[in-house]
Formats: sequence, structure tokens, C-alpha cells
Amino acid sequence: MTSPQEHGKNESVPKHPNEVVERYRVDDGRRFRLDRFDPDDTAGHGKRFKEKAKTLLAEGVEQLSELQDKLYAQDRWALLLIFQAMDAAGKDGTIKHVFSGVNPQGCEVCSFKVPSEQELDHDFLWRSSIRLPERGHIGIYNRSYYEEVLVVRVHPELIERQHLPPELVGKRLWEKRYEEIRGYERHLHRNGTVVRKFFLHVSKAEQRRRFLERLEHPEKNWKFSEKDVAERRCWKDYQRAYEDTIRATATRDAPWYVIPADNKWFTRLMVGAAVIDALQSIDLAYPEPDPAKAKALAAARRELTREERRKSK
Repeated sequence: MTSPQEHGKNESVPKHPNEVVERYRVDDGRRFRLDRFDPDDTAGHGKRFKEKAKTLLAEGVEQLSELQDKLYAQDRWALLLIFQAMDAAGKDGTIKHVFSGVNPQGCEVCSFKVPSEQELDHDFLWRSSIRLPERGHIGIYNRSYYEEVLVVRVHPELIERQHLPPELVGKRLWEKRYEEIRGYERHLHRNGTVVRKFFLHVSKAEQRRRFLERLEHPEKNWKFSEKDVAERRCWKDYQRAYEDTIRATATRDAPWYVIPADNKWFTRLMVGAAVIDALQSIDLAYPEPDPAKAKALAAARRELTREERRKSK
């Protein structure tokens, strides 16, 4: 893992998103530090580049659509994309824009809210497991089982709602959950599910600006909850929890992308580039028909051709 600062924040020539996104990838978290990643970073792509970003995003959406078509037709791999962030970091908007061109039949977005009583009566991975994408599909988790080492860690009183035997709740609870998550994601990888995880890294100042925007515009009031301000008071605790979580669960098979989120246009470009890279990392191709299928296709073609000839006479 190489931090953005090590690449140099100010680059003279803007690069294509596919060339830039690797700087935000973390696949070995042992030396990970969140403060090495700047939420306002745009890799030297200044405001002038913003208009070009729209064209690049449109191109990425088209490329993603083509790759998804092969994924769906081949029916061998699945892609699981996990989005985590502080409130107002732009998860919903990023998902909306990046995946605007995919076939809804092969893509499902799951938004995980406060766990239900039924979900709390199962292990912490259960409710995510039953929503995993099937082969040929893209699954998008808007929040996920990572809430169990983020929100629950910041608010440990929530553990009481999970009905765990007291002897299983101790000082090593979070380390054990990290271990279980690593094992779970390793299992998914070994069974044909490609896992990519995104932390949309917004600054506290930008979050405040977006909260105020939601409060000042009536059409955006619905996006704001009084709980948002209460959670904001725990900012440092959340930053520490995210750093520890990424450090403990970033692996080569299930890497994290710490995406700067203060500039929405840049966030969307980087997420799109990372998703395209994930699909390009596997051997996607339209399936070749077997001999029997090829024979049937040839017969169908001959019949349709004869029919066309008869109509033309």
C-alpha cells in the first residue's frame, strides 16, 4: 500500500482515472494510517478538470455496462462492492451515478439499516450473507457487516441488544470479529465472489457544509436526521474505528479503497475506475457454445434465412 502523499499530491498532468485509483488501494493494512489520506485530494486534477470528469465518468459507465454484460452471460463470478462512510460522504450519489448504466437484472443494491429483532437473533454476518450476489451478478452493500466493528464499537452499549452469551463478550471482541471478517471474505474469494470495499473519506469540515446545505434547502431536509449531529460528536472515535478496521481487514483478496470524498466528481471517477479494475481482473468472456448448441444455432440460422428468402420472392 502506498499513500497518496508518497505519490505526490500535485501532479502537473492529470492522469486517466484508471491510472490514479491504485494510489487509494489498501491491500496490506499493517502500516495503514488514515491521516495519510487527504479527503480533499484530487491527484492534481484541478477544477478545470471537473468538466472533463463528466465525459470520463460517462465513458466509465459505458465500459462498466459492457463488462457487466459479460459477467452476467458467463455466470461464473460474482462481484460484491461494500460502501462505508461517515454521514453525508456521498454513498448514495456515488452508487447512483457510477451504476447508472448497468442492467438492473444483474445488479442489486442492499441498504443495511438498524438491525431487526430477527437479525439480532443471528450472528453478525447473517443478514449480509443472505443478500450475497449470485453468480453473474453485482451486489452493492450500502453499509454492511462492517457496522458491527464501527457503530457498535463506538457505541458498545449496542452489544447488549445482540443477545450474546456474556462469556463471549470481552476485551478481544473486536479482534475476533476482524478475524471472522477476514475468514469470511477469504471464503467468498475462494468461491468466486470478487470483493472490493470502499471507504468514502470525507472531512469534518465538508460534512458540516453538507449538513447545513440539507438544513437550508427544504427539498433536502428529508436527508437530515437529528442523529446525524449526535454521531458527528463521535468523529474522533469513528476515525479511530475506521483506521483500526481497515488496518485489520485490508487483504490482497479483499482490498479497501480509501477514496477522497470532499469532491463528489472525483469520488465517482475513482469508484468507477476501481469497479472496472475489479471486473477486468477476472477472466470475463461471453460463453462459447458447445458442439450441440452450435449445431442448434446453425440450424436455427438456416431456418430463419430460408424464411427471409421466401418472403423476398
